[in-house]
Amino acid sequence: MSNRKSPIGNRKWIAAAVCVVSLIAGVAYTRTDRTASIRSSSLAARPSPEVRDTNVSSGEWQTVRMRVTGYCPCEKCCGDSADGITANGHKIQPGDTFVAADRRYAFGTEMIIPGYSNSQIVKVLDRGGAIRGDKLDAFFHTHQAALEWGVKYLDVQVRTK
Repeated sequence: MSNRKSPIGNRKWIAAAVCVVSLIAGVAYTRTDRTASIRSSSLAARPSPEVRDTNVSSGEWQTVRMRVTGYCPCEKCCGDSADGITANGHKIQPGDTFVAADRRYAFGTEMIIPGYSNSQIVKVLDRGGAIRGDKLDAFFHTHQAALEWGVKYLDVQVRTK
């Protein structure tokens, strides 16, 4: 009989070590995430008094720093999907104001974007192929208006449900 350990025994120790490291990393990530959400909720903003939309659901407001870009329903902005219908099926009407957002923001999520739509509540009604993370596309009816808006980094108020 040899004094060498079996390869199966070594694999068990390696698997156990990987599990322990994964557990420690998971706990550390959860604590960091919880600390970040506690910080952001303690900094949570309320909508400004000029918001008079009484037909909105209740919920808490969070302030999220976002990159907000203007877009319109033209082919330059929307490519082949420039048909006047948003990703959630909304048919664009004159006077509409809404945003396209990452999938983490459900359709209908309410937001207040400083300087857009008179800082009134707008909803997420669209998606975009290049919209990932804390980015929004604010809808404008003309390409010129979208270009004039450009790209802005703003503190956006988001209503969480």
